[in-house]
Amino acid sequence: MTTLAKQRSIIADPSAAPDGHLKIDWVRAHMPVLNRIREQFEQEQPFKGLKVCISLHLEAKTAYLAKVVQAGGAEVTITGSNPLSTQDDVCAALVEDGITVFAKYNPSPEEYKQLLIHALETKPDLIIDDGGDLVTILHGERQDLLPQVRGGAEETTTGILRLRALEKEGQLKFPMVAVNDAFCKYLFDNRYGTGQSVWDGINRTTNLVVAGKTVVVVGYGWCGKGVAMRAKGLGANVIVTEIDAIKAVEAYMDGFAVMPMVEAAKQGDFFVTVTGNRDVIRGEHYDVMKNGAILSNAGHFDVEVNKPELEARSESKRTVRRNIEEYALKDGRKIYVLAEGRLVNLAAGDGHPAEIMDMTFALQAMSLKHVNEQYETIGNAVVNVPYVLDEQVARYKLESLGTSIDKLTDAQVAYLDSWAEH
Repeated sequence: MTTLAKQRSIIADPSAAPDGHLKIDWVRAHMPVLNRIREQFEQEQPFKGLKVCISLHLEAKTAYLAKVVQAGGAEVTITGSNPLSTQDDVCAALVEDGITVFAKYNPSPEEYKQLLIHALETKPDLIIDDGGDLVTILHGERQDLLPQVRGGAEETTTGILRLRALEKEGQLKFPMVAVNDAFCKYLFDNRYGTGQSVWDGINRTTNLVVAGKTVVVVGYGWCGKGVAMRAKGLGANVIVTEIDAIKAVEAYMDGFAVMPMVEAAKQGDFFVTVTGNRDVIRGEHYDVMKNGAILSNAGHFDVEVNKPELEARSESKRTVRRNIEEYALKDGRKIYVLAEGRLVNLAAGDGHPAEIMDMTFALQAMSLKHVNEQYETIGNAVVNVPYVLDEQVARYKLESLGTSIDKLTDAQVAYLDSWAEH
């Protein structure tokens, strides 16, 4: 334990640390890729003398990433990226391990933002962001903290959209690595991680059967693909809504019904939004929904399900079960919203499986090292994870599974490199 981390941190319950340590120990045992990178970092000390600020969903897997970065020589500060996904026992454990923490479960919006600002006021050299909250504050009200920042890495689709908007306007002030766009992120984390954890959260929260029900998946990106696939596996009839014609054809050929949201709204029992956009379920959809429809969101921000328009149609609202709000509509129907419309897999669950986040957080750690080494060369731009790092994570994963793959022969390499050979 470091006295500095203990003095500076703002957490809810320091006495909860033992439970937090148990959670972190459990995920560490199931994150072999990150363990391997930790060994490298301990030897190389790539972040020696640097300050790193992390904003991610603050639960056990994130905590272990913070400890890996710390093992690389960094002074680490961490804060949450969502008010309902922070686990107070994990925060307490991190403080005992010498990491400064500004986070607690379910703060007010004002307090949540202030915790983010406190984290940035440690004047980090490098950042890891999730949804772009740190970047937005740095480029907005706290530009005084910009000169210290060398660069960072972004976790999510939503965050990358915000970063690219900044870059397009010529306003981005440091390089950011788009971790979400790496193969080992979206192919596994977005598809298999979101697919499983969303249904973990919904099933745990509702305790209702999915088989035979109609599930409407709003958006067929990699997250939507995973959610739809798992819903089908649970026995649901799946409808996909899309704005992208190519993705809509893909959903159709994957065996799902495709239709506009206003038509799907009439049929759905469960709704899951995964678009990264706002108001994808709104007033006109509530007007035609079944009595008892259950709405959930797996996008980063709680704007995909338009709650004000639902409240305007309601006579009353009450919490009927933890993380379930019942809206009693004026016409007698009832509609239910899970986890206040926030990320259902984290606000009402434990997030992605440890083995999935093992690859994602390995990419985060390696991308942070990369941007620290190359920030002057990269410039103020959003860049992809270098393919060599992406492939290295996959190789480490295969090795941890005891699995090997083929290698090209010299003749095969020559054949692929030549236009003349046939």
